[in-house]
Amino acid sequence: MSLEICVKAAAGDPEILGDCPFSQRALLTLEEKKIPYQMHLINVGDKPQWFLEANPEGKVPVLKYNDKWVPDSDVITQLLEETYPDPPLCTPSEHASVGSKIFGSFVKFLKSKDPSDGSEQALLDELKALDEHLKAHGPYVNGENISAVDVSLAPKLYHLEVALGHFKSWTVPESLTYVHDYMKLLFARESFGKTKAAKEHVIAGWAPKVNA
Repeated sequence: MSLEICVKAAAGDPEILGDCPFSQRALLTLEEKKIPYQMHLINVGDKPQWFLEANPEGKVPVLKYNDKWVPDSDVITQLLEETYPDPPLCTPSEHASVGSKIFGSFVKFLKSKDPSDGSEQALLDELKALDEHLKAHGPYVNGENISAVDVSLAPKLYHLEVALGHFKSWTVPESLTYVHDYMKLLFARESFGKTKAAKEHVIAGWAPKVNA
């Protein structure tokens, strides 16, 4: 049974994979588990009628499984783990929330117009906590093998690197060596290369939010 998945197309180029980190998370899970799938690129600015009929909320990603459309990357990745348990990507509960506040902190800092609002420090604190965890447990969050938490973090760290680099000339401090090594490790994976959005599409995707 070949699965179908709808993901965001690039803004201005509906034939190219877009910049949604949650879409990439679902695609990474499919790739890491070597599950065959058919991908539909959805222009979120002009959603096709069939897509809205199948998925009235209109959000991506959405996975077609057993003739039902399943939305939400949390639900999709859990479903894939249960249905295709090999290779396992399940992260033990004690490590499942590692890095979970990084994306929210990144978005707040990215949108911030006030250098003294503490948003940069909040992001640094989250990255330092990840660095310390990786020092103790790495190279991945759960040791030697990639797991669900890494698959979730990889697109978010990519967006963080690209968007903060472009809009704020900001980079992850060199002192966080374990985070740097972790990002290199994730971004070098074949699955990541196949599912990542081009940097210019990531920048274009964040521009309206930064300039709002």
